[in-house]
Amino acid sequence: MQKAKAFETLRRCVSQRGSSLSHHRAFSAQPNYAQYDDVEDLVTVEGRAKSRAAILNRPSALNALNNAMAARLKRLYESWEDNPDIGFVLMKGSGRAFCSGADAVSLYQLVNEGNVEECKNFFETLYKFVYIQGTYLKPHVAILDGITMGAGAGIALPGMFRVVTDKTVFVNPETQMGFHPDAGASFYLSRLPGYLGEYLALTGDKLNGVEMIACRLATHYTLNARLAVVEERLGKLATDEPSVIETSLAQYGDLVYLNKRSILSKLEVVDRCFSHDTIEEIIDALEKEAADSYDEWCTTALKKLKEASPLSLIVSLRSIREGRFQSLDQCLAREYRISLNAISRLVSSDFFEGVRARLVDKDFAPKWDPPSFKEVSKDMVDCYFSPLSEFEPELELPTASREPFMQ
Repeated sequence: MQKAKAFETLRRCVSQRGSSLSHHRAFSAQPNYAQYDDVEDLVTVEGRAKSRAAILNRPSALNALNNAMAARLKRLYESWEDNPDIGFVLMKGSGRAFCSGADAVSLYQLVNEGNVEECKNFFETLYKFVYIQGTYLKPHVAILDGITMGAGAGIALPGMFRVVTDKTVFVNPETQMGFHPDAGASFYLSRLPGYLGEYLALTGDKLNGVEMIACRLATHYTLNARLAVVEERLGKLATDEPSVIETSLAQYGDLVYLNKRSILSKLEVVDRCFSHDTIEEIIDALEKEAADSYDEWCTTALKKLKEASPLSLIVSLRSIREGRFQSLDQCLAREYRISLNAISRLVSSDFFEGVRARLVDKDFAPKWDPPSFKEVSKDMVDCYFSPLSEFEPELELPTASREPFMQ
C-alpha cells in the first residue's frame, strides 16, 4: 500500500507539475498592485548625504513582505547600485519589527482565489532580490531592530553589515507552518557553527541580538536606545568605503555578554542530537538526552519537532544539508523549486493547513498530511527537489554578471 501511494505521488508530481503551476496563465505575471493602497508607502525612502535608506513600512503587519514590497525593493536597489552619487544603502523597518517575513496569509488567499501565478511571482521576485542583496556592489547596512523572521532575515543577512539590538528577535518558524526555511536560509543557516543551523531550522527556536553576534549572523550590536544616534551618524557619511562605515558602526557599538542559558552554550549537545541523518534519529537522540540529563531544553525541542509538519521537517533538513555545499544562487534555485511545489499542492497541502491553523483560524491544531514520518516516502521528498517541468522555468539569476559577495 505504501509503495503504491508513493508511486502515485511521483506520477502526479511528474505529470501535473507543469499544468498545476501554469494553468492560470490568464493572470498577469506582474504583481497586482491594485490591492495595495500605495506601493511607495509600503517601502519608503530617505535620501541622505551620500546614501539611501529603504524603510519597510507595514507596521500593522510587522512589515511582512508582499508582492509589491519585494518588487519595489528590487527596483530601488537596482537603481541605487547604478547611481554613482550613492555610496551605500541602509535598510530598516518601522514599528516594533524589522520584518516578520513573507505575508503568508496573503499567499494563502492568493492560491485559494486561484491566483497561483501571482504567488509564484512573489517567490521569484523575492529570491531575485535576495541574490541582488548577496552580490551587491555597494556597502549595505541592515538595522535588524525587533522581530526578524523568515524571509525578513533573508533580505538582510546577505548584506555587508547587519546591526542588531537588545530588541532583536531572530527566528525561522517555517516548519511550524508546513513550509521550509527559504529566501537564502539554507545558505546562511548551513554555515552556522556545527549543527546549530539544523536546530534553528527544524525547531524554530529564537535567537536574540547577542546570540546573533556570537554566531556571526550579525556584525554589530547596539542598544535600541542608541539607534537614533547611530542612524544620524551614518546619515552624515559621504563615503562608499566599507572601512569608514565599519568604523562608525563600531564607534557606537556596545559590549555583549552571552547568557549562560543560551543555546550557544549547548552546542555540544546540539551537535550530538542534530548531526543525525534523519528526523527520526534526531528525535531519538533528543529523547535519550532528555532521559539522561532531565534538561528542559530537550523537552522543548522535542515538543517543537512533534508539532511541526513531518514532511516539512524532512524537506527542510535535506535543504539545509544540501546548502552546506552550495553557493547562494544554487541555494535560491533549490528553494524556489521547493516553494513552488509547496504552493502547488501536488504532494501535500501542509503549507495551507499550517497557515490556516496558526494565522487564519488560529486553532493551532493543524492536520498534517502525511501525519507521521513513516508515511512520508522518499518519492514525496524527491518531488520537492526535482527539476521543474518544461512548462515552468527554473529561477534564473544573473550569476555571470555578478560577483557574489557571500562566496
